[in-house]
Amino acid sequence: MIPSAKTIQIYLPKGNPRGLRLAEMTTRTVRLIEIPRIHIDDFFAMPDANQVGLYFLIGETETADKPLLYIGQTGDLKRRLNQHDDKDFWTRAFVMLSTNNSMTQTHALYMEHKAIATATQVGRYEIKNGNTGNKPHTPDPLKADCEELFYTLDVLLSTLGQPVFESLSIKEKNNFNNQFSTDLDIPSINNVETLPIDDLQPMLFYYKAKNGDAKGYYDDDGFVILAGSLVRQAQAMSAPPFIVKLKENLLNTGKLIAVDNKSYKLTENQLFKTPSGASSLVSGRSTNGWIEWKNEAGETLDNVYR
Repeated sequence: MIPSAKTIQIYLPKGNPRGLRLAEMTTRTVRLIEIPRIHIDDFFAMPDANQVGLYFLIGETETADKPLLYIGQTGDLKRRLNQHDDKDFWTRAFVMLSTNNSMTQTHALYMEHKAIATATQVGRYEIKNGNTGNKPHTPDPLKADCEELFYTLDVLLSTLGQPVFESLSIKEKNNFNNQFSTDLDIPSINNVETLPIDDLQPMLFYYKAKNGDAKGYYDDDGFVILAGSLVRQAQAMSAPPFIVKLKENLLNTGKLIAVDNKSYKLTENQLFKTPSGASSLVSGRSTNGWIEWKNEAGETLDNVYR
């Protein structure tokens, strides 16, 4: 689906930009409400709180390198969110419902199943669900409605700063130093034709260090090191503490695996908030990623983007 211009309205019912935020696409019937946990009672006082809906509980911990995410659906948002009061990890909830109250439990079940599967495949968040949801029998007309609703949900979540369904992957035309044996596909989450690859592929940047050899790209969310990149095993005293902890987490979860006694290999794409964090993982020392990452023409990230 070719991106097109959109108008999205964000309403602050309490006038607090850090409180409840209601986002709607002006041509659609989907509303997404962002609810800081501290303001959950403000949401419970709204008529929307008693509707059928899909919800996302999001939070972070000191030990996880990704935000934590729980996805659910319910016929009564207020009742269900109250039941999640025992979950300590989440700090914000995002609830999706229809502006004309037309969403049914079947819609919600279908989208819950799709949301969990897509978020798991994309891998930006650590999924806290214990199962994949129950996909109901969905007639084709209802399925088409669900896919349209899901597309709008995707846009609104990203607008409110939660790119749950946006892939970190790009399509690789060639292997990278023979380390990439397969293409990295951008999943089509809406079962629609994706853009031509030349329109989607971002500019790639490369960084080589002793026993490290990586490539990635820079986008709105930070810097992504691509799967297959080599990371130096040894760490200097100057290595940032968060890199030491991150490397340990990646090893424990199988996202870094040893290829020999000097290098690890990333098994999945890894997002960093800064280019320097990305290059520090590769080299095992403190670095300035803005000048370390270079494209095929030898231009630094700083030359291209700043």
